[in-house]
Amino acid sequence: MRITRALGWQVIALASVALRLPAQTPGASPAGTSPDPNMPRPVAAHESVFLAELMWLEVRDAIRSGKTTVIVATGGIEMNGPYLVLDKHNVVLRATTEALARKLGNALVAPIIAFVPEGDIDPPTGHMRYPGTISLTADTFERLLSDVARSLKKHGFTRVILIGDSGGNQAGMRAVAERLAGEWKGSGVGIHYIPEYYDYPGVYRWLESQGVHQVDEGYHDDFQITSTMMTVDPLTVRMPQRIAAGRFSINGVNLAPAESTIAWGHRVIAWRVDRTVEAIRTATGR
Repeated sequence: MRITRALGWQVIALASVALRLPAQTPGASPAGTSPDPNMPRPVAAHESVFLAELMWLEVRDAIRSGKTTVIVATGGIEMNGPYLVLDKHNVVLRATTEALARKLGNALVAPIIAFVPEGDIDPPTGHMRYPGTISLTADTFERLLSDVARSLKKHGFTRVILIGDSGGNQAGMRAVAERLAGEWKGSGVGIHYIPEYYDYPGVYRWLESQGVHQVDEGYHDDFQITSTMMTVDPLTVRMPQRIAAGRFSINGVNLAPAESTIAWGHRVIAWRVDRTVEAIRTATGR
């Protein structure tokens, strides 16, 4: 009898609490999760070329205004020597893709794809031999890239541009572009892999012509990479720690003063962007 009464009071208490709770969590209503796709944007648009920094309304309106090119860039999470963060390629792409989108004038930048093939996982090969590296199989990478591209096509982008900042990404990007180009034939939407973006030997030769001479120190690192990363965040190359340790140089090139190296980084970005834009216009006929 006592147990029955106790359970009864518990049911009453729970019912009382339930009556005070909202019918559902705010923001989870159908109106919140399925708004009218044509609703007016209630506030001024934020100025950015990065999709991830925009609201869906801002992306919609950017596409409607003519920004129908989207850059899909692949980087990596890998070992990059004793000074650079694992995010190296993605940091570089943060700088180059923004400059590329602004140079094109009608482009936005999809979230950078950080997970790419970096070697076999078990037993580990390539960069997977070093802690922190994250690797995908070639099949997983191509499926991921394909779904990203198909999603962007569905939203109204008519040119999908694929670029990669790491060597292990190139074959998969080329394969996806070729496959989807066939799949999308006649749809009015094009996809283009741009190998000219990944031309670090060309950057090296250009720097040599500008008087920047490097001597290989045996690191997965160089002046063009470091200077580009410093335009985004000097901490990604461990600038304060290297200065304190007397190691603020790479491949025989002094990185001090930082302002000078950052200026070089902007010149490297501009050199790469100019050639990539030229390649994109050749590939797309625009």
